[in-house]
Amino acid sequence: MVTIRLQRHGRKNRPFYRIVAMDHLSRREGPVLENLGTYDPVNTKADQQVRLNEERAKHWMSRGAQPSDTVRDIFAKRGLVDVKLWEKDREHDRKRLEARLAKAAAEGEKKEEKKA
Repeated sequence: MVTIRLQRHGRKNRPFYRIVAMDHLSRREGPVLENLGTYDPVNTKADQQVRLNEERAKHWMSRGAQPSDTVRDIFAKRGLVDVKLWEKDREHDRKRLEARLAKAAAEGEKKEEKKA
């Protein structure tokens, strides 16, 4: 599966990111399928923080690429993703996480009861 995520560059305490499409199993600094743009969070001019090839980003998302949470926020500000669908997905993920944590807590209590 392909993900669209940030690849860190820049020096210490001065981050600079490339927005890239890459395989989801690759490490952060691993091989890139395509560079889609840049993100400079330190830049004080908001209009110059993000440079993005929107056409290629849309192409990759139409092919099934999933943006990371941070990239999805950047895309939402530019109108490339539907924010309502994203919020719905996040709510679903939050509920799944809560259920998994509750199950793990219940199993932990069972183990403690067996020890006693």
